[in-house]
Amino acid sequence: MLAQARRSADPATGGPTLSARRALDIVMASAGLLVLCPCMVLIALAIWLESGRPILFSQIRLGQSGQHFRIYKFRKFHRECGAGCGVTVSHDARFTGLGRFLGATKLDELPQLWNILRGDMSTVGPRPESLSLADCFTRDYRRVLEHKPGIFGPNQFYFRDEGSLYPEACDPEQFYREVLFPLKAEIDLAYFPHRTLGADIGWIIRGVLVVFGYHPVPAKFNAILAGWLD
Repeated sequence: MLAQARRSADPATGGPTLSARRALDIVMASAGLLVLCPCMVLIALAIWLESGRPILFSQIRLGQSGQHFRIYKFRKFHRECGAGCGVTVSHDARFTGLGRFLGATKLDELPQLWNILRGDMSTVGPRPESLSLADCFTRDYRRVLEHKPGIFGPNQFYFRDEGSLYPEACDPEQFYREVLFPLKAEIDLAYFPHRTLGADIGWIIRGVLVVFGYHPVPAKFNAILAGWLD
């Protein structure tokens, strides 16, 4: 009977698995905010000393079921930058000196622990896209929006250094729409409809460890890139 209950608990819609995942989110976000508070204060102070206010960057993103929510990050671009390009490349001129470091280490994402605590995001989930990329969710890709976005996940592991994947002299948004987004959506759809709580914890561990070492790009990416450049 226990095995049947586990099978019937749909990870995307409800049941014991969803309750356990929300409990994990609350514990992880609360512990993270408590333990990392000194680090976050230092980052905020460093941003203020380097380029002043605002300390945080906020933007409306697509959440579960396509609902909008406001995401928070430490600001890593110059204050004078407008909306600009919807994606970030490694040589992006909008970076501040400190912002480049924050982006490389993903420390800019620490304020998203507040988004998790609020319930806008989950610890593990697809990355939330900006509204300018909402039109990418067509046909089967709409199913990605059935899942609450998160800080950790397969794509956050595989594409941790996403900014370095853009070919020179390409239109970054076109490359993202035609190459990166479809590949990431396929990876999300292969994982999240069949996820387990144990597998989610595994991606959290990978996401933490990848900061200190090698992280592979999916082998399929090189073949897709070659076809796009032809």
